[in-house]
Amino acid sequence: MMGCKYGTHRVIEPKGVLPQPALKIDNNMDVLYDNEILIDVIALNIDSASFTQLKEEAKNDVEKIKAKIMQIVSERGKMQNPVTGSGGMLIGRVSKIGDALIGKRDLKVGDKIATLVSLSLTPLKIDEILAVKIDIDRVDIKGKAILFESGIYAKLPDDMEETLALAALDVAGAPAQTAKLVKPGQSVMILGASGKSGMLCSYEAMKRVGPTGKVIGVVRSEKNKKKLEELGICHEVVIADAQKPVEVMDRVLEANGGKEVDLSINCVNTPNTEMSTILPVRDDGTAYFFSMATSFTKAALGAEGIGKDVTMIMGNGYTKGHAEITLQELRENEKLRNVFENMYVK
Repeated sequence: MMGCKYGTHRVIEPKGVLPQPALKIDNNMDVLYDNEILIDVIALNIDSASFTQLKEEAKNDVEKIKAKIMQIVSERGKMQNPVTGSGGMLIGRVSKIGDALIGKRDLKVGDKIATLVSLSLTPLKIDEILAVKIDIDRVDIKGKAILFESGIYAKLPDDMEETLALAALDVAGAPAQTAKLVKPGQSVMILGASGKSGMLCSYEAMKRVGPTGKVIGVVRSEKNKKKLEELGICHEVVIADAQKPVEVMDRVLEANGGKEVDLSINCVNTPNTEMSTILPVRDDGTAYFFSMATSFTKAALGAEGIGKDVTMIMGNGYTKGHAEITLQELRENEKLRNVFENMYVK
């Protein structure tokens, strides 16, 4: 029995849409289509915007977070935060491979993998939540998930802890897109530079701009500024509130010799940061929104409102080679890897 390679055969409501925008999908794990892969799930890595919202709603009460996650999955058949619309990713072991995919994937039963497609489109069944690791956006569970034929994944590497690899792979699209966008000699602003994706983007941007470029990290506290300065992954670090665009613009332009930047990258996990991403960018420059808290409407109308002719790119969690690029960054930079290990290897 073959299903649609993109998973539309699992969509319950509304019919005719893809699994990601669907309100409800079929998470019956007793039926495996010939072009699906069944996964025994070990952990969910909830995306930052979603987990921040869940924590705020639950006031950091772990039991309330558990209950909300169970409710979402029960209602939707997938882990898609109804407020942010986003999901995250998972790690697990391959339990069964559909007949049509046997020999066509570099997988065998028992392989440990990280899915590189969003939980917002992944059929998921949770039997039990074992732990909520509130400081690293991770939820350990017993459950099962389905990877569609079009779904991408990465085998977990042997040279690093799975929690370290998962933390990096969760945001792999951001540094990989940075590698594509940044050119030698450019000035680049990273909004939210001290976060997980922000640090990886800063490091990748530093590699790409070369000796004549400049990478400016924007953070919200002296503590985060010091962390980035010790890592040495930005030329300049400024403190500003990402929800105050004029403040951000003033600090960034001051750090850039009075000039607007060529490229901005938004890695912030809170809403209302669209104009802080756009305002410091020169005309004909580029603003890249990796943040899942981004509103296209606010970005588009905001740029129009200030007369900015800026190319705006909405973050795509996938670009070719993104897993390899991101894991290689941690292999290359011992200081960066140590920070990630201290944060996520628990």
